[in-house]
Amino acid sequence: FKENRKDDIWLVDFYAPWCGHCKKLEPVWNEVGIEMKNMGSPVKVGKMDATSFSSIASEFGVRGYPTIKLLKGDLAYNYRGPRTKDDIIEFANRVAGPLIRPLPSHHMFEHVQKRHRVLFVYVGGESPLKEKYIEVASELIVYTYFFSASEDVLPEYVTLPELPAVVVFKDGTYFVYDEYEDGDLSSWINRERFQGYLNVDGFTLYELGDTGKLVAIAVIDDKNSSVEHTRLKSIIQEVARDYRDHFHRDFQFGHMDGNDYINSLLMDDLTIPTIVVLNTSNQQYFLPDRHIENTEDMVQFINNILDGTAEAQGGDGLLQRIKRIIYDAKSTVVSVFKSSPLLGCFLFGLPLGVISIMCYGICTADTDGGVDEHEAAKKENSDRELTDEGSEEEQEEEKNGKCTELSDGELKQKDVMEKKKD
Repeated sequence: FKENRKDDIWLVDFYAPWCGHCKKLEPVWNEVGIEMKNMGSPVKVGKMDATSFSSIASEFGVRGYPTIKLLKGDLAYNYRGPRTKDDIIEFANRVAGPLIRPLPSHHMFEHVQKRHRVLFVYVGGESPLKEKYIEVASELIVYTYFFSASEDVLPEYVTLPELPAVVVFKDGTYFVYDEYEDGDLSSWINRERFQGYLNVDGFTLYELGDTGKLVAIAVIDDKNSSVEHTRLKSIIQEVARDYRDHFHRDFQFGHMDGNDYINSLLMDDLTIPTIVVLNTSNQQYFLPDRHIENTEDMVQFINNILDGTAEAQGGDGLLQRIKRIIYDAKSTVVSVFKSSPLLGCFLFGLPLGVISIMCYGICTADTDGGVDEHEAAKKENSDRELTDEGSEEEQEEEKNGKCTELSDGELKQKDVMEKKKD
């Protein structure tokens, strides 16, 4: 594979035998292989045990399992979409095909526009802008399609200020790239590759993090057809449509079904229906300080965020990180006990019991040792006192003995003197 892979285009699943997500992907991956073969695709589908062939996995930058990559010549494209058969096949066909797909006729343009909700088109001849467009396409082909066309192929309602130009078609209209207002072409395409209004889930929210936009979401219950749920969703849709020119550079709009994911993200219990604005770059979020009654209230809320008067909550500071660790640990314990109480008792009760016994043993050992040391020290001090007292008596006796010896000597000397005198 390593020697001959450049002769073909490969779609490879790098997996680990012990990985649960890899086992879940396996039946989907088998369907992908069968479907790609039946449709006559030039892409070859395979999978590799990254634990057995770690050197090859490292060569392609595999850091987690499963990792799906399309290998095309010297390039390796990461797949970051949902792990479904249709999404994986669509990714493979998009990346394996031409980088820039030409649209030779108006009929072909209409056909492609019906198939794709977001469409990027380069209009014009050779230019530095086209070179930049090709460069960006080689990087972002994993997310969207890139086309080229002449001006007469475009619909009649399209008016371009100048040529060459890069145009995005979405939301029933089109927008032209302006280098002075929109900045770098790569950043602009990355921001515009989403529709103005989305049905947001966890994966989409993760992808929106690359755009640098704030995400305004109506958190509702799709199954609930009450007036309040429908009203908040309509307000977000109206702002996304009617105020695009004001907010599209800074905001992405959409709705989310249910509050389970948003609760885990914010570490809070949000009552639905409600509106929340997320800053995916620093994990901050904004909640309206009053009830959103209409579009004007929502626009005012957004303007307060932009001018800094709205209070930001959350964030990625130290206290929030500690809170996140505690919240994740608590959520894990609760989910384990909910799914299997006996397993939860075994997983958490056994280690706690062992730790308790160890702590009890350590505390008991310290207490006994302390008593023994105290008694030994007391005995030692007592012996030392006795020894010191004996020494004092001996010293007294020695003193008395010296006194006696001196007295005898004086007597003898006195006798000698008396004899001399005599």
